Amino acid sequence: MQQTIIRPAKELDQLSNVLNKQVANLNVLFVKLHHFHWYVKGPHFFALHEKFEQLYSEVAEHMDEVAERLLTIGGKPCSTMKQHLQDTSLEEATGGENEQQMVQTTHDDLSMITQELAQGMEVAESMNDQATSDILLAIKSSFEKSIWMLRAFLGD
Repeated sequence: MQQTIIRPAKELDQLSNVLNKQVANLNVLFVKLHHFHWYVKGPHFFALHEKFEQLYSEVAEHMDEVAERLLTIGGKPCSTMKQHLQDTSLEEATGGENEQQMVQTTHDDLSMITQELAQGMEVAESMNDQATSDILLAIKSSFEKSIWMLRAFLGD
């Protein structure tokens, strides 16, 4: 059983905003990666089909971890598609993307999220919340490796 950490309301609001932004981002990314997994076509189908599945599985774990951290500190994770679409920094998939566009979009989305994770770490650390900062750092590190691999695929 998780024990709720008591925080002043202002700190809780600030951390909740940071973490809910990532819950929303991760949920939208999860749906987008599923879309790419299902609709990828082309000479790299097998590799990309598998990679998108690996990524959406990883994203699902991160989303759950961030939401549970939010609950642990006394916040409430956003949990509806309406909220996710309202709070995300990402765009939904449009449909009809080719494999190159899918990889570029995934690269760009992960890059944006890693920047926001770094900002979130600063907020958490300013409140002496090392546990939250550590969670965000682990996600950031994992995504940075994926960004490197996607960039290599793109030939950058």
